[in-house]
Amino acid sequence: MQTDYVQRFLFENLDIRGRLVCLTDAWQRMLQGRGYPEDIVTLLGHTTALNVLLGANQKGAGRVTLQVQGTGPVKLLVADCTAELRIRGMAHYEADDIGQESERELLGDGRMAVTLEDVKSGKFYQSLVPLEGTTLEEIFAHYLSQSEQLEAYLRLYADGAAAAGLLLEKLPGADSRDPDGWNRVTHFANTLTLQETRDVQPYDLLTRIFPEELMRVFRLYAVEYHCPYDEDKVKDMLRGLGREEVESILAEQGEVVIRNEMCNHEYRFDAAAIARLFQTMH
Repeated sequence: MQTDYVQRFLFENLDIRGRLVCLTDAWQRMLQGRGYPEDIVTLLGHTTALNVLLGANQKGAGRVTLQVQGTGPVKLLVADCTAELRIRGMAHYEADDIGQESERELLGDGRMAVTLEDVKSGKFYQSLVPLEGTTLEEIFAHYLSQSEQLEAYLRLYADGAAAAGLLLEKLPGADSRDPDGWNRVTHFANTLTLQETRDVQPYDLLTRIFPEELMRVFRLYAVEYHCPYDEDKVKDMLRGLGREEVESILAEQGEVVIRNEMCNHEYRFDAAAIARLFQTMH
């Protein structure tokens, strides 16, 4: 059974399209070793689920990076999804200030940035919008309605075991096809719970939520967490700094420590390792 996926679908008679994402193993791997508080897990889970929903629209074409920058205790939420639907992400926050605040209080003021990298041309396209809404879900829904120019319905869920999301978009001809169609499917969508998304095939879940609607279900895309330990890349970076700079760090700190926050990896180099590193340049 595929447990990390994004499923695209279309209501045949309504001109309403949708995407459903569920992450379990990939999401748990992203959280592994980070020790995030429950509120941070929820916020990062929502960010990651939406990032995959956006990435699925660019499958094979581009990389999507979603960043939420705030002035509250939560300073940064980042989720990244490649054209192959490989994900990674992180949160930066002030631990002492994480209490009983609402999501908006945790974020404060700030902005959201969505960056698309076109893999064919190598060009980057970025949208910047202020944080408008009382929850991250509302903030994201507002962004979607502005950027896609379509009425959108968004539900996001996350805990330490799973992250999920459901996105519906009302296409221009929907009301002429069925004036009550949008109200009907969003009403049924409100019944979805996070628990329902686990250990169930997406087609079975969609037909359970929307039992009376005719749906076309497209190819199921697998999602995976991908943030490999890459010491060679770090060594190249240190060589780029130059021997003098690296040895000054070594003299001051006793070792050179490089921290990759995005992947939660740490690279440590003692004097012997640094000596070997620059010997290979000759």
